[in-house]
Amino acid sequence: MKFFIDTANLAQIKEANDLGILDGVTTNPSLMAKEGIKGTEAIMNHYKTICEMVDGDISAEVLSTTFNEIVEEGKKLAAIHPNIVVKVPMIKEGIKAIKWFTDNGIKTNCTLVFSAGQAILAAKAGATYVSPFIGRIDDSGWDGVQLIAQIVNIYSIQGFKTEVLAASIRNPNHIIQCAEAGADVCTCPLEPILGLLKHPLTDIGLAKFLEDAKKM
Repeated sequence: MKFFIDTANLAQIKEANDLGILDGVTTNPSLMAKEGIKGTEAIMNHYKTICEMVDGDISAEVLSTTFNEIVEEGKKLAAIHPNIVVKVPMIKEGIKAIKWFTDNGIKTNCTLVFSAGQAILAAKAGATYVSPFIGRIDDSGWDGVQLIAQIVNIYSIQGFKTEVLAASIRNPNHIIQCAEAGADVCTCPLEPILGLLKHPLTDIGLAKFLEDAKKM
C-alpha cells in the first residue's frame, strides 16, 4: 500500500518524505487556504514546489464544476509537472472530464466518493485513483473501511485498473484497517503516519535497553 500525505504544508511534506516511506501527496483548496496560499499563480507555484520535493503522484484539485472548465483547468494543472494528477469531483460533469483526461493521457483522482456505485463510474471513466472519504462516512454512521473493502472486491472481480485511494483518514488504526481491506493507497495528515511508530512496549523496551547499556 502506498502512503500519500494529505497536506499543503511543506514542512510536514518534508518530514514525511524524510522518513523514506512517502509515495505522493494529495491537496485540496481547503488545505491550500489553511497555509495562506491564495490566488491562481501562488497555488500553481506551490504545486510545482511540492512536485520538486516528492518523487511521486501529486493530486491537484480543480475548482470548476462544468465539463469545459474542468478540462481547461485540468490541462493547466497537468502542465505544471509530469507527476501531477488532476483531482476531479464525483459529479456528472466530472465523470465526463475524467473520460476526456483518460483519453488524452492525463492522470486523474476522482474525489468525494461515498458509494460503490460512484466508484464504479469513476473506474469506467478510467480514473487513475478513486478516493472514498472513510472518515466522513464514519461520521454519518456508516462503515468507511467496509466501503473500501467493497470497492476493492468489485474492482478485482471486474478487472478495473483504477487504484483505491483511502482518504479522510483520521487515525493510525484507519491506516491499518485500510491495508487489511486491500486499499492501494492511503492518504492522511502527518499525525496518523507518525502514530504508526508508537507503541508503549517499544518505549518501555527502549528505556530498558538504554538503562542496561549504562551498566556496561
